[in-house]
Amino acid sequence: MSSVCVNDVLTDDELRWVLSRLDSDKDKEVFGLVCKRWLHLQSTDRKKLAARAGPHMLRRLASRFTQIIELDLSQSISRSFYPGVTDSDLAVISEGFKCLRVLNLHNCKGITDTGLASIGRCLSLLQFLDVSYCRKLSDKGLSAVAEGCHDLRALHLAGCRFITDESLKSLSERCRDLESLGLQGCTNITDSGLADLVKGCRKIKSLDINKCSNVGDAGVSSVAKACASSLKTLKLLDCYKVGNESISSLAQFCKNLETLIIGGCRDISDESIILLADSCKDGLKNLRMDWCLNISDSSLSCILKQCKNLEALDIGCCEEITDTAFQELGSDDVLGLKVLKVSNCPKITVTGIGKLLEKCISLEYLDVRSLPYVTEVRCSEAGLEFPTCCKVNFSGSLTEPDVLL
Repeated sequence: MSSVCVNDVLTDDELRWVLSRLDSDKDKEVFGLVCKRWLHLQSTDRKKLAARAGPHMLRRLASRFTQIIELDLSQSISRSFYPGVTDSDLAVISEGFKCLRVLNLHNCKGITDTGLASIGRCLSLLQFLDVSYCRKLSDKGLSAVAEGCHDLRALHLAGCRFITDESLKSLSERCRDLESLGLQGCTNITDSGLADLVKGCRKIKSLDINKCSNVGDAGVSSVAKACASSLKTLKLLDCYKVGNESISSLAQFCKNLETLIIGGCRDISDESIILLADSCKDGLKNLRMDWCLNISDSSLSCILKQCKNLEALDIGCCEEITDTAFQELGSDDVLGLKVLKVSNCPKITVTGIGKLLEKCISLEYLDVRSLPYVTEVRCSEAGLEFPTCCKVNFSGSLTEPDVLL
């Protein structure tokens, strides 16, 4: 009986079907080791690529992997001494990977506006761009991206300190399908820039303006009104100009809000939080309001009673919080909290924690650091029983979950 060669029997489409049935990337790599034909099929079928390479190698990769839609060239913090991708690399990438939808350049410190101009000129299909901590970038480069990448859906600019309101105006005029924007630490962004942004970008689902110290109530209110139906995540960490007017606007317009970060916004008080609890009671999942020093038991009690889908809550350093907020929970109030942080709330005692544990059967992480009346010894003496899967942080020795960052 004569032997039959697989390559003589199966067509390219049939071999691609076989490749598509392989689940792991490792198995797909092994597929490409069989012969040159299979390597070619595996290469042209590949959609994602992570690389650390210079211009010569990038050209070779582009000629081999012709259908790449996701390219990760990001640099880890541990390699912060290395500039990563340069403008000349971006010129090669832009010319060679024409199908790109996702480009991650996080922490590539060597990139300038010249490199972004190459992206804007050649990658018209781009939908996701992360240039966080590429600190040489300015409005000129971002304007070039906005000019050429009209289909942009997500843009991350954390740590790009030279970005100003001009970039937001460019995005508003040309990238109207933008859904996610990260501006953490972009301190030149103001209320005026946010107002310009949402004149055109009304589909924003996630907005991170953590540590944008020049943003206040006017800017947040503009976003709340313009993106009322779409906004799900808003991060305002240490935006000290943000107060009750912002939270009231969110309560009035943004019924679909799921994640709100307002840690360090010290002018926010019970009045607006009570409105938020009532308005967003069905959707709110993550709430961080540490260092909101005017928050007391009345608003926390409303949050716990009304927001039944709340999974993560941080009230650290809210010094007016006492056991009363937990003791007011009724027999029917069962909490779905998985993460709770109450560190540095000096008026909370073992009694309050005990009441809380009765209601939080799904708790996975509890931060009770720096509570003078809640120690590991006192919890043991009181006979408190924590859920089996719950990690209790008494001293800071545990890794914190990043859900509220």
